[in-house]
Amino acid sequence: MERESMEFDVVIVGAGPSGLATACRLMQLAQEKDQELMVCVVEKGSEVGAHILSGAVFEPRSLNELFPDWKEKGAPLNTEVKGDDIYFLNGEDKSVKLPGFAVPKTMHNEGNYIVSMGNICRWLAEQAEEMGVEIFPGFAAQEVIYQEDGSVAGILTGDMGVDENGNEKDSYMPGMELRAKYTVFAEGCRGHLGKELISKFNLDEGKSPQHYGLGFKEIWDIDPELHQEGLVVHTAGWPLDSKTGGGGYLYHAENNQVFVGMIIDLNYSNPHLSPFEEFQRYKHHPTISQYLKGAKRVSYGARALAKGGFNSLPKQSMPGGLLIGCDAGTINFAKIKGNHTAIKTGMLAAETIVDALVSGDEGGKDLTSYEENFKASWLYDELYNTRNFGPAMHKFGTFFGGAYNTVDQNFFGGKLPFNFKDESLDHEQLKLAGDAPTIQYAKPDGVLSFDRLSSVFLSNTNHEEDQRCHLQLADAMIPMTVNLEKYAEPAQRYCPAGVYEIQATEEGDKFVINSQNCIHCKTCDIKDPSQNITWVTPEGAGGPNYPNM
Repeated sequence: MERESMEFDVVIVGAGPSGLATACRLMQLAQEKDQELMVCVVEKGSEVGAHILSGAVFEPRSLNELFPDWKEKGAPLNTEVKGDDIYFLNGEDKSVKLPGFAVPKTMHNEGNYIVSMGNICRWLAEQAEEMGVEIFPGFAAQEVIYQEDGSVAGILTGDMGVDENGNEKDSYMPGMELRAKYTVFAEGCRGHLGKELISKFNLDEGKSPQHYGLGFKEIWDIDPELHQEGLVVHTAGWPLDSKTGGGGYLYHAENNQVFVGMIIDLNYSNPHLSPFEEFQRYKHHPTISQYLKGAKRVSYGARALAKGGFNSLPKQSMPGGLLIGCDAGTINFAKIKGNHTAIKTGMLAAETIVDALVSGDEGGKDLTSYEENFKASWLYDELYNTRNFGPAMHKFGTFFGGAYNTVDQNFFGGKLPFNFKDESLDHEQLKLAGDAPTIQYAKPDGVLSFDRLSSVFLSNTNHEEDQRCHLQLADAMIPMTVNLEKYAEPAQRYCPAGVYEIQATEEGDKFVINSQNCIHCKTCDIKDPSQNITWVTPEGAGGPNYPNM
């Protein structure tokens, strides 16, 4: 097919913190070196920030480096952390407040800010555009373009106006080729192109498997008398049992709002567990519900996050491309933070690419100097010194793993001479349904807890209905013949948006995919025990439209 093609020096896939930091740093360096660069960012969301979901307590270290004058430029960091409360919830109405010395110092947040990362990304996009970057929201990067020698040559955006049977509609518009000397993949956790590149170039050879969590977030307007702007609350324990990793949070942001959420490790073993319902009942604990009296929920979302850390980091360079940020898995889960690390990887990517281009590089090379720059940075030290955090929790459990991490971080700065690794795969951890206890969840009360569909409504999710399903099954029979029989089809429960269900019909039970509900969290691509579901991009601009998540 004849397609329109555009040439750039650098194409960046994803307008998140890592991708936009790459774009901004590229243009800063181009100015410094009196070079002319053509840089393009493609973003599958309807606008920059539409698909951004993060807690978020933001550490400004890398932003200080990227824009030392960010305050003068009006960056939306308005709520400095004024207090850190950490609780162990030892029952549905009991809790113990932990003293500061009893938790890893990585959990302390002095000097950090409670922010909307969606708004920070919108601000970063403004800075990038002012410097000459072209940003294309509403265009999904669907395929990688390869040269004959196998190197990355750019990306192909998705076709628009194709019906569910693959036929061209009246609105058909073919995707464009965006070619570049170097392509930077910054899609976020479990990016579908990043997943392809890791496999094609064996980037994870010799590495521990990546591990994942599913993060929930809601925004609530609360009673001003209950609001304590700048207070950060973290919890461990209930409602999760000792075999299920994760924890909750509540952040007092600006404008009498709180951000309340939960992260559940996706290596859980009970197929009857529903992460969504666990989060809903979490809000009933008095430690959390005390702030939600008379409050109104105004937004909901969920997103998978890569939490394997240092041991799971793949090689981040390949011929013609770089893999950065959460696409590579650079979250420091000991801090429960990945935005400052993502921004730093973007800066390192830009510096590596500019060094190559100013030396006359025509593109397509494997920029192994990125790994050298990464190892020389504070980011490498930060991730290395927290390398045991997740594996210790998996090996010893929440209590004893937490105790080890407290000693390791608070007294030895992460330098204890141990290297714990978790070589298990998250999707292989489910027990058979008959071997696991069933879990009875209370019906939502419509005050603190809610159902999936009313929650998805608050995410402003929308897809063109007559399009090819972007949740692809390798074998359409497996959900019913394998997953239902063995695991009571866990997709019904692990999906936070009600995409998957078993429907009773006259012909018998049927597996149904409500793809229009999908909030692009990627959990199904990760947790399906048969690895039968592959998430690919729907038409551009589809998915959630988060206002300030």
